[in-house]
Amino acid sequence: MTTFQDRERSKKAKFERDEELRFRIQARRDRLLAQWAASRMGLSDGETESYVGDVVRADFEEPGDEDVIRKVLGDMLNAAIEIEEDEVRAVFADKQHEARRMLAGDA
Repeated sequence: MTTFQDRERSKKAKFERDEELRFRIQARRDRLLAQWAASRMGLSDGETESYVGDVVRADFEEPGDEDVIRKVLGDMLNAAIEIEEDEVRAVFADKQHEARRMLAGDA
């Protein structure tokens, strides 16, 4: 095995670890955001767990984060919760940081 091949293998392994961590952070962020929204909407424990699953699945609808923000904002407005998109985006960013901190020890 050459040094070049070792380096390439190492880069590939790091990329895979980074992608796995990114996915885990996004899933945790979506879960935290959904729990926050469920609390604001007054959902029961069972409803909250179901809602969390819905929000996590919403992240797979399209690339990027807009699908999650759109779902949570729409659900809250449909539940007659007075909220602005900017507030959902701010909480989304906070939950991103919280998820990163929570998983930093796992990396």
